[in-house]
Amino acid sequence: MRRGRERRDGEGSVGAQRARSPEEVREALLMYAFRALGQRALSEAELRARMLRRSEDAALVEGVLGRVRELGYLSDEQVALSEARRPGVGAGRVRQKLRQRGVAGALIEEVLEARDPEVEVLEARQLLARRWPGFLRAPDPKRRAFAFLVRRGYAPGLIWSLLKDMPEAGDVLEMDGEGWGGDLEE
Repeated sequence: MRRGRERRDGEGSVGAQRARSPEEVREALLMYAFRALGQRALSEAELRARMLRRSEDAALVEGVLGRVRELGYLSDEQVALSEARRPGVGAGRVRQKLRQRGVAGALIEEVLEARDPEVEVLEARQLLARRWPGFLRAPDPKRRAFAFLVRRGYAPGLIWSLLKDMPEAGDVLEMDGEGWGGDLEE
């Protein structure tokens, strides 16, 4: 039994069907590029890799990439800006994602320099505050929170500065008890 969707005429490997003229192959690759970009913003490297899986003709792939770029549908700058604007992720995670997506190092650094460090601190603080009650259930909440924020791409120095102000599990219970306006034993 086949999994996934069945291939219809015109789909799949560009050269796998009947013999096509170079213009037909170019049109098929161009249509594939538009479909792929319609699903998700792709970097040039990502789209190139996808198209090279469909055609071994690197010159043809480069020509199609040039046309898509010329039409304004392919922009590593837009991909980088979009990734950098994602809330709840630090500069480290943005850098890692953009490298994985094949964006040039100079562009990555340019986009990261444009990020507002105060916004990153505020987002990290809000994320930590929102997740803190869950971390308190762990044996070592600060260690767990630290690991979580590091995976999100925040700098260790920033994380430690935020964690030093977070209450311990016992502190929260005391504050909750006092905040209820009475003695809990009654």
